[in-house]
Amino acid sequence: MGALPAVSTTLRPSPALVRSTVLELLILTVHLLLYPTGVRQERRPPPVPPGAAEPGDRPPVLLLHGFIDNRSVFVLLRRSLRRHGWPLVESHNYSPLTSDLRAAAVLFGRQVEELCARTGSPRIDVIGHSLGGLVARYYIQRLGGDARIRTLVTLATPHRGTRVAPLMSAHPLVRQLRPESEVIAELAEPAPGCGTRFISFWSELDQVMVPVETARLDHPDLLSRNVRVSGVGHLALPVHWAVVASVREALTTEEESGGTSEAVSVA
Repeated sequence: MGALPAVSTTLRPSPALVRSTVLELLILTVHLLLYPTGVRQERRPPPVPPGAAEPGDRPPVLLLHGFIDNRSVFVLLRRSLRRHGWPLVESHNYSPLTSDLRAAAVLFGRQVEELCARTGSPRIDVIGHSLGGLVARYYIQRLGGDARIRTLVTLATPHRGTRVAPLMSAHPLVRQLRPESEVIAELAEPAPGCGTRFISFWSELDQVMVPVETARLDHPDLLSRNVRVSGVGHLALPVHWAVVASVREALTTEEESGGTSEAVSVA
């Protein structure tokens, strides 16, 4: 018998994954250049005079960044919101030395209260990237934040924990992001009557979310909508024009939608 032909077992990455990885590297390079501009907490504008805000105005939007990041990640998203009619868009920086998600949620809650008091708005909208979305969700579910937050949009947030980078588990905050952590268990507990609307954007090419479906928010007590994004990775979600447009649309959609899903393709 003749020799059998050799069979290659090497798996080639898909073209979509290659494009996504190149885009991630490009965004990472640009973000590293912009990072110093977002280190300081931004200056707060003066309080809004009583009666200055009309009832029909869009509520303030507060942006919350991810792990070891800062507000510079939202430079394009923030500009887009302002350009399309959101009068007040601010960001909250938490320390890169933060080691406890619960403590970060408490500090975030103080920022939310300060923003509501300063603007006279009873409720606000929040957009959180990665860890930022989980901090905001903890504030909503565990600290009564649903009274203040109308809508939470999460971008690539590990709602059920992520198993990426096992060696980083030495960091206490990373341990809280593992699927078996106490924080993830708390967020899975019942949350009856929660008054916040959730929209979760997750990407099938997100290499930080392991598995990728962990960025979906599926909780029986929460009013949630999941948006699957095709063609981009973890870092691209806050900056890609198609995702940014979908975020704007999500903030202006009033109808209630529980447990629904949709897709955004940027390929």
